[in-house]
Amino acid sequence: MSDTDQRLRRRIEDEVGECCDADVRERLAELDDLAASATGDDDARDAFAALGNDTRYRLARILSTADGELCVCELDPVVDVSSSAVSHALADLVDAGLATRRKDGNWRYYDSTVLADDLLAVADGEAEA
Repeated sequence: MSDTDQRLRRRIEDEVGECCDADVRERLAELDDLAASATGDDDARDAFAALGNDTRYRLARILSTADGELCVCELDPVVDVSSSAVSHALADLVDAGLATRRKDGNWRYYDSTVLADDLLAVADGEAEA
């Protein structure tokens, strides 16, 4: 029996007073089912991952707070990274479903999505129950 299984056996014994191999196997099967049900969808995982970078997080916040679209030229001066890093971060936000992009001639405009607004509201504790 592995160290993990032995720890689980001790935990079950502490809870119910006794434990056998079948109890450990049953609990491991329950935990496997729990892990399988907790996988979630890839879109949500990608959205959370996108917010894990300071530049992307700051840009997502700015877009969410803004009243409408912002041009890259408006976003560039408010983050302390290169122009190419801003463009890359914005592309990542679009790919993750946290921002929309619209091109108008030479200009690119970005706006937050409902998903971004909702995730940021949850992070701020403002989500409705």
